[in-house]
Amino acid sequence: MAPMIDREAIAELHRVGVIDIGSNSVRLVIFDGAARSPAYFYNEKVLCGLGRDIAETGLLHPEGRDRALRALDRFKAICDQAKVQSLTAVATAAVREASDGPAFCAQVKQRTGIEIDVASGLEEARLSAQGVLLGWPTAQGLVCDIGGASMELAEVADGAVGRRETSPLGPLKLANVTGGEVGLLAHIDAEIATLQSKINGTYDHLFLVGGSYRAIANIDMSRRNYPLDVLHEYKITPADLNETLDWIIDADNTKLETLSTAPPERLRLVPIAARVLKSLIRAYDPKGIAISSYGLREGMLYERMPPELRKLDPLIEACKWMEHTNARFPGFGAAMADWVTQVIPNPSPKRARLIDAAALLHDVSWRADPSFRAEVCFDNATRANMGGLDHVERVFLGMALLHRYKNNGKMGRYQKLGGILSEEQRQAALAIGYTMRLGAALACGSRQVLQATRLTLTENTLELSIPPQYHNLNGEAVIQRFGTLAEALNREPVIVST
Repeated sequence: MAPMIDREAIAELHRVGVIDIGSNSVRLVIFDGAARSPAYFYNEKVLCGLGRDIAETGLLHPEGRDRALRALDRFKAICDQAKVQSLTAVATAAVREASDGPAFCAQVKQRTGIEIDVASGLEEARLSAQGVLLGWPTAQGLVCDIGGASMELAEVADGAVGRRETSPLGPLKLANVTGGEVGLLAHIDAEIATLQSKINGTYDHLFLVGGSYRAIANIDMSRRNYPLDVLHEYKITPADLNETLDWIIDADNTKLETLSTAPPERLRLVPIAARVLKSLIRAYDPKGIAISSYGLREGMLYERMPPELRKLDPLIEACKWMEHTNARFPGFGAAMADWVTQVIPNPSPKRARLIDAAALLHDVSWRADPSFRAEVCFDNATRANMGGLDHVERVFLGMALLHRYKNNGKMGRYQKLGGILSEEQRQAALAIGYTMRLGAALACGSRQVLQATRLTLTENTLELSIPPQYHNLNGEAVIQRFGTLAEALNREPVIVST
């Protein structure tokens, strides 16, 4: 593939388009910028079913081909309107295996000018694994990406991709396996055994990529009344997931539709994908399973990032960007983070990272109606497209931001989500939020004010030191918020002049 992101022009590159021509769907994603945590400026998918019947005919499905061509006409027009600076298209199993795949690519080039890169199975595995690394830099284990006509495995460890393999275990192909249920399961087990003979390590974690696996996770969440509806980094034990997989295999489409938001075309493939996943879990016996919303498209960005960009923390980079574009006082968040650590002394690296993120985000929702700022802050943290953030951390961050604006103790719908946290985590999130609430009132966006004041914890008191030149800032709002913070910390509030 040709480089999509020029190393020297990375700062000037604002919109990058990626078209993913899969066996089941054709999707356009426009990323807003090529930073470590790019935002999704535009995202559209058409379920074309290019790989439907490919096992029988060896050809792209005629109706799917027509739909894909119309979708690509539209996607090119969208990219032109959005002034996309770099557009890359990649096709996977259906196009690379169909005898008319080259003719399809030529027709697309003639109609739209789009040059399609046809990825090999091993290349597809690498791109999907690198997509996982984009959103999950510390991922260690085995990535499994299931598409319509193939399934890929790839090792990830220490920020790099290891061994990779591809297989014909896509639901569109498996739908035509003969021999009924017994024949299908035997075929799946044989293909998994072949994969395991080539990638034969022990992996604590299995990272699942692909629309069918996301649909399975969505059903698992619904069955368990899981309080957070974010799929990325949703974690499941093998035992719990196997229960859901058995339920999916026995359910009809009507039952599946009651628990999943996936379109019917996708749900028809889910029971076969569930059988594949059961065999995969049985073969590799992972300790934990997690869902990645990032895959091939994100991997196309990650592959072309310079090493220094890959090393950056995607969560912190996303928060910095949000502060830069949305906060009233860009740059104030770093000073706020330092100030908060006076109340949370010697935080662990994981806790310090969340304090940094909360401080950067504490003011980005200021345009919201004052009555709903707490809710907007919470929703931004728990639902935003941010990588490098598991569900416990996501809720912790949301709770800290909620308390930055809310101090009356009426948690309402947040109580259920708060159950994801331990009591220590709930108290720490509250303390961080109340400290940010105090700092925002005291400093009014001035780093100089915040750096000149100091919070000191003693065994029985919380002391706020304010230099004489800033005494006029010590009004009722500061006194009230300081008292609330001290009460939360079980300390007596003391304000002194320094």
